[in-house]
Amino acid sequence: MYKITEARFLAPQVKRFRITAPDIARRRKAGQFVILRVQEGGERIPLTIADSDPGEGTITLIVQGVGKTTRMLNQKEAGDAILDLVGPLGKPSDIEPYGTAVVIGGGLGTAIAYPTAKALKQAGNHVISIIGGRSREFVILEDEMRAISDEVFVTTDDGSYAEKGFVTDRLNALIEGGRKLDFVLAIGPIPMMRAVAEVTRPHGIHTVVSLNPIMVDGTGMCGGCRVLVGGESQFACVDGPEFDAHQVDFRTLSTRNAMYREREKASLDAFEDHECKMMKMAEAAEKGAGV
Repeated sequence: MYKITEARFLAPQVKRFRITAPDIARRRKAGQFVILRVQEGGERIPLTIADSDPGEGTITLIVQGVGKTTRMLNQKEAGDAILDLVGPLGKPSDIEPYGTAVVIGGGLGTAIAYPTAKALKQAGNHVISIIGGRSREFVILEDEMRAISDEVFVTTDDGSYAEKGFVTDRLNALIEGGRKLDFVLAIGPIPMMRAVAEVTRPHGIHTVVSLNPIMVDGTGMCGGCRVLVGGESQFACVDGPEFDAHQVDFRTLSTRNAMYREREKASLDAFEDHECKMMKMAEAAEKGAGV
């Protein structure tokens, strides 16, 4: 069992956890992830390690409640525990002194991009961070990104905060403004990562994307995260999760990412229906007790 020492929401359905896991905290590197199970018989899900504190023996995970298991996880609070936690897994980010490095995080992707942005800064790069969200409440880790970046730009789709537009709009503006960009990392929804790749492709800017969204069990055994990179089949969890964006077949990636959508929805619907029934039973019990 792995004890949760801190748990708080950063945005709707997005929660930050600090979890006691000394061995993982000591060994993890930027870009790596863990596999966890919330309870006995539950599914195994991969989550990127957002940060760690080897001194305290804790790791930080940031979780978006989009399915049954992540919703269950987000119900946990400080003092609770997670059944299983395995890691660090996956290949670490390729950290080099590129020069000017742009790190782009869309929504929850900012949490995944943060540790690599931090490592790039420590390697001596000039780090430009572009973070975005659908609206102000979905922009996360802005203060943390500002602390480890030389420049930070924030965008919101609806214009409710900072610049109105997409992260690709700001990236385009930097390129058109004559900035020399040596490296770009983009992490977020698949359409966003694809759009970033198409922005940088004509300029020959080395661009990397993290294919975390497609991972299932994190070991390569299920085959669910098979992707085409440079025309060859690879597994996001063991060969990645980071790949050359200009080599990724995004069309195949999008199709494969949708394979489990119906089953995931059915599982979530059943979970929410159970939650609703439990709430009604609790309310009825309170009324019966005169509370």
